[in-house]
Amino acid sequence: MSITSDDYTPPKVWTWNKPNGGRFASINRPIAGPTQDKELPVGRHPLQLYSLGMPNGQKVTIMLEELLALGHAGAEYDAWLIRIGEGEQFGSGFVAVNPNSKIPALVDRSGPKPIRVFESGAMLLYLAEKFGALLPKQGAGRAECLSWLFWQMGSAPYLGGGFGHFYAYAPMKIEYAIDRFAMETKRQLDVLDRRLGESPYLAGEEYTIADIAVWPWYGGLAKGLLYGAGEFLSVKDYKNVQRWADVIGERPAVKRGRIVNRLQGDPANQLHERHDAGDFELRTQDKLAAQAS
Repeated sequence: MSITSDDYTPPKVWTWNKPNGGRFASINRPIAGPTQDKELPVGRHPLQLYSLGMPNGQKVTIMLEELLALGHAGAEYDAWLIRIGEGEQFGSGFVAVNPNSKIPALVDRSGPKPIRVFESGAMLLYLAEKFGALLPKQGAGRAECLSWLFWQMGSAPYLGGGFGHFYAYAPMKIEYAIDRFAMETKRQLDVLDRRLGESPYLAGEEYTIADIAVWPWYGGLAKGLLYGAGEFLSVKDYKNVQRWADVIGERPAVKRGRIVNRLQGDPANQLHERHDAGDFELRTQDKLAAQAS
């Protein structure tokens, strides 16, 4: 496989004629749409989430757990596991909810007609407005919150699809690509660190959907939870990000939300599906393994 510009010349017209290698080669393709007929399950709660416990999925489960903690009973949800490595995001039912075939996907069934919501940032905004919570209602506070929300949506692809891919998942180590995206990732961490030196949370004095959006990506990176890259990126140097990541990580709703639909790590921190608040106590993978033995 080509590594340098000296041994690869792009063709006049690109064609998809070979696997591209890497961890996600089996599911990457240059076309959209379903590959199989498969309807999505529907549970008993108003909100139906179809997801995986990766940073974008964690945003939404954390948000839902925060809303429930605030007393919003209408935020009860079923969280169904979508195994992207097996291509479940290309089922016809999932594509009908999210034509982009990316997790997460949300259906609000609380009204007379189901409402689909795709893109994690759109879900945070939709839920904040639906329940009147975790988003300033007007003025500078709202503008600051939305600015950081959309900063995350625009910045994280450089962290995940850029740095994370070439550092952890690509089939070979390409110095140029890793250096390019490490530089951008560290610049983003510095942006956050400077902001968090001015205020306790991204939008100001209050915890908002901006923090919920940014924490799974950049809080996870700061605490060494993403890509095994903490030492490489010197994440401990970003003191304000570290303080902020620790504070948010201690929130009970965050502790719950981050383990929903999770398939990796400590079995006690994996709740493959969430259909009831009691599942956190009864149905994590360590509990299910103990029941089966």
